[in-house]
Amino acid sequence: MSKKLSLTLAASVLALGSLTAGAPAIAAGDHHELAKEKAPKTVKGNGQSYKERIQEWKKNGKPGKLKEVELQILGTSDLHTNFVNYDYYRDAKSNSLSLAKTGVLIEDAREENPNSLLFDNGDLIQGTPFGGYKVNVDPLEDDELHPAYAALESLDFDASTLGNHEFNFGLEYLDNALEEASFPVLNANVYDAETGENRFTPYTIMDKEVTDRKGKKHTIQVGVIGVVAPGIMGWDRAHLEGEVIAEDAADTVEKFIPEVEKAGADVVVVLSHSGMGDEVHTDKEDDITYQLTEVDGVDAIITGHNHDVFPGSFGDLENVDQENGTINGVPVVMPGKFGSHLGVIDLTLEPRGKKWRITNSEAELRAIDSTTDEVAEQVIEAVKETHEGTVEYIRSPVGETTAPINSYFSLVQDDPSVQIVNNAQLWYAEQQFAGTANADLPLLSAAAPFKAGGRNGGDYYTNIETGEIAIKNVADLYVYDNTVFVLKLTGADVKEWLEMSAGQFTQIDPAATGEQRFIDDNYRTYNFDVIDGVTYDIDITEPAKYDGEGVVVNEGAERIENLQYEGAAIDPNQEFLVVTNNYRASGNFPGVRNATESIDFAYENRQVLQDYILDVGTIDPSADGNWQFAPVEGDPNLVFETSNSAQSLAEREPAIQYIEITQNGFAKYGYTIQ
Repeated sequence: MSKKLSLTLAASVLALGSLTAGAPAIAAGDHHELAKEKAPKTVKGNGQSYKERIQEWKKNGKPGKLKEVELQILGTSDLHTNFVNYDYYRDAKSNSLSLAKTGVLIEDAREENPNSLLFDNGDLIQGTPFGGYKVNVDPLEDDELHPAYAALESLDFDASTLGNHEFNFGLEYLDNALEEASFPVLNANVYDAETGENRFTPYTIMDKEVTDRKGKKHTIQVGVIGVVAPGIMGWDRAHLEGEVIAEDAADTVEKFIPEVEKAGADVVVVLSHSGMGDEVHTDKEDDITYQLTEVDGVDAIITGHNHDVFPGSFGDLENVDQENGTINGVPVVMPGKFGSHLGVIDLTLEPRGKKWRITNSEAELRAIDSTTDEVAEQVIEAVKETHEGTVEYIRSPVGETTAPINSYFSLVQDDPSVQIVNNAQLWYAEQQFAGTANADLPLLSAAAPFKAGGRNGGDYYTNIETGEIAIKNVADLYVYDNTVFVLKLTGADVKEWLEMSAGQFTQIDPAATGEQRFIDDNYRTYNFDVIDGVTYDIDITEPAKYDGEGVVVNEGAERIENLQYEGAAIDPNQEFLVVTNNYRASGNFPGVRNATESIDFAYENRQVLQDYILDVGTIDPSADGNWQFAPVEGDPNLVFETSNSAQSLAEREPAIQYIEITQNGFAKYGYTIQ
């Protein structure tokens, strides 16, 4: 088998269109997501189907090589239990997501080209209350087919791989979920810690029967390798430490390529649950898809993890061909999130003796149609029982709120959606530490705005009205299946933690007269931790001390000012207990990594929030204003983006002014530092 060839077919075959029409919807940055109502059906220059190309060849009298085969690779990624066109947080139908919607595209693609294989790229069993319901309310029984794999089975998926969130519920649960799957679920870079052997099936070889242009049948052997981001060892350390180890994903694929080729693979497809990454490879980094395009023998890649789109984003990388959907000549698809897109890779192969050679390759994304109710009904039927149980479950009341709870302004001021999480975590930890050796230590709590727009779009915000709070609202406030950790840190560590969190903001020039965006769209909002129990100011005229990876980039920078505990300057040497979650506790945040003690309570943060509301009954979610921006000289013209739905709320906020609608449900707002 040769490496990919990017030979181009005759001009009469291609009839390429233009990506330009979709450019505003897929610009780089956090708001690249395709607009729900305006999304083009195809994110790529070539919108022709297999049948259209065949018809054009015949019409022009240029049938090409009759023994050539068009092999189509279809892919999904990051479904996160969105199988039904239903938003569990809003408790309402949503045609902007779900495998049931993607299934329509899958059926259409197979009709165009029967020479198709269908793969899922992981992050399948976690992500909405649907996933939690199958863990906590209606636990998966022995020999029961997990509804997530039942959903894939209903569309005849050929294989899947493990995403990082497959490990959230522990290895025992994962093993049980995989046991009844009717197709291979792959992973090559996770190994048993004791034996050193692959913990899961690393790859598979599929004998795919295909039909050439003459109508003659052939068998092509397709090798499929799956890998996951090694960061699982930190993110789910409580479940995985001592049980498994995760090796570098790119190195692992390179290791297995010769074995897969020796086993007879004519074509090698990699299911890479990692982000795109960049041109530089460091050991065990999580985003290595770019490196995979440089591995000899890799013919096609389905990737994900970023919740991003390719073709579409990542145009600043070297050797990216957005029109043909290739990177370094290799076709790549990253099909968004929650079933928003179907990835389609077309490979043209011709026989060379007993082997097959790829003569052309290209990739595209197809966006689901959010304007209709059309779905693949077999998916709905496959998960019907769990879906209906989930809907009933999320409607169960747990308490009441005396005021609305929303996260529209959570990046520019202390916010009720973050406050209530911190209140609940403090309530829980106080009970756990009562009567223990740590009972007398000052207790703080860290929480971040999980739903704050960004890459997930202008409707991705918490918005709970005054009155009854149901379980669906709890899941809306805390969207991740994290567990409670408490860290023992010094006052100096707390400050460094906050310095890292303050990377959420760009540096402003108080003397500048033009508009200044002060929210860094590339900084993930779930890393903007607000620490309650202390008060502090954030000076955004200073540069950020740390980059997004926690590496010092401005040694002397200090954004955190007036850091106080109980009204006095914090003692750098004083010990504190800080309540957080397993994700943060096992990460590499400055300050966090200096913890002298890490206490794992193995209890879900979301359940803590639910318990707290049940105990209190009626809550006041008002933020306590423990942080603010430090005053600046002059009158800088500061702007930021949040949901257009927050327009009426801005009228009640003296520091915030609505300016205009932008795109993807967002709007521009002005901000005045008080």
